[in-house]
Amino acid sequence: MASIGESVALGRSTKPVAFKLSSASRFLQKWIAIIAVLVLWEVFPKLGLVDTTFLPPFSEIVSAWWALAASGELYSHVEASLIRSLTGYSLALLYAIPLGIAIGWYKRFAEIINPLLETMRNTAALALLPVFILLLGIGEASKIALVIYACSWPILLNTISGVKHVDPLLIKSAQSMGLSNVQLFRKVILPAAVPTIFVGVRLAGASSILVLVAAEMIGAKAGLGYLITYTQYSFMIPQMYAGIITISAIGFLFNFVLVKLEQRFTAWKTTQARE
Repeated sequence: MASIGESVALGRSTKPVAFKLSSASRFLQKWIAIIAVLVLWEVFPKLGLVDTTFLPPFSEIVSAWWALAASGELYSHVEASLIRSLTGYSLALLYAIPLGIAIGWYKRFAEIINPLLETMRNTAALALLPVFILLLGIGEASKIALVIYACSWPILLNTISGVKHVDPLLIKSAQSMGLSNVQLFRKVILPAAVPTIFVGVRLAGASSILVLVAAEMIGAKAGLGYLITYTQYSFMIPQMYAGIITISAIGFLFNFVLVKLEQRFTAWKTTQARE
């Protein structure tokens, strides 16, 4: 029969093991789908189930990615795309959030501008690329303008929705406390609208990358879209997939950062839920 001291020692030794197992279990639950896809991507070409000419094993893609990164070529394309994407995204944030707040807050202004918004929002961003190229040329300005246009709509529409759909009881309660219109907007309307606004901000983050890559495929001399198109035409298939994976990784990282920012700015919501 084990002594009390031995039992305590055994109890202490099993805790780290249990913690490690639970951490591994959580990791697998979160990433199991991606791991499964990557395993199948590696196995299927090697078993001859798919043509390796068009879908090489994942290990070859990693090797091609590493070669592009080591040569510095990948960095130059990523830098070009990120500069365009972040510039357009930032400019869209600067004007779309204030405009959405104004439309959501002032009914008269909304009545005037809504017909124009409803007309323009149904025009696909890529359909306007030839127009931007004609007006701004084939250089950086047309690509950044396209990103601004694509990012504006999710931010603008979610900001309008967030401001318009604040709980009327919150507004009435604040007014009964004697808050001025400025105080009402700053302390009630804007904080209540932030979660909805961030939905648009995250959607715009995805649009800023996807639309830009499509634009770079049409007219660019650098960028991830150009890299994918160039390697496709040159039949450098592993390098093409390396470019695609890089875009996915950047999109994942971008969304991760925005989620953390959303949690930071809506911390009051989590606290409220706990209460």
